Amino acid sequence: MIYGYARCSTNEDKQDINRQIRELKAAGAEEIIFEYEHGDSKVKKQQEAMLEQAQAGDTIIVLEVSRLARSTQQLCEIIDHVREKHLRLIIVGSITLDCRNGQADPMSEAFLQMAGVFSQLELAMIRARVRSGMENAKAKGRKIGRPHTTKEDIPAVFYRHYPAFMADKINLTELARLCRLSRPTVYKYLKLLQQA
Repeated sequence: MIYGYARCSTNEDKQDINRQIRELKAAGAEEIIFEYEHGDSKVKKQQEAMLEQAQAGDTIIVLEVSRLARSTQQLCEIIDHVREKHLRLIIVGSITLDCRNGQADPMSEAFLQMAGVFSQLELAMIRARVRSGMENAKAKGRKIGRPHTTKEDIPAVFYRHYPAFMADKINLTELARLCRLSRPTVYKYLKLLQQA
């Protein structure tokens, strides 16, 4: 089996994962696994399920190292998993780590780890720029952060599916999917309604 793994940091309204999916299919992926999760998140449920499901001899394709992990430690854990399960990991147009015989080419593994270091560095630099920009905006008197949410901000689609959630006909994940909202946003709206 050839798996393609795609990941975006935020939900589909803000980032389009379809480009990754198209390119993974073009690279030969037979089954696409995707999720919306931050790169340095400790838990990536779909990625974990894919690694668990993969059998010896299978291939995992990703477009960039940063799609797999933004943490060098997490990337090293994935490399260990690939080696232990005798898998092949392909970073399209870049690095192939072939452990189907139980061993990894030391040079390929080293290059992959270095790419992980640069991915983690890139994330740290982005965060530093964001913090600097926020401090600059604060110094200019601008309000930083998300605007305060009130019950009037809750969309009609949420109120349409809310009774089914309260009647235990759908769970929180289904409510979020039906409303095309993230789970944290659904939690926020539920908290606002409970304060009423």
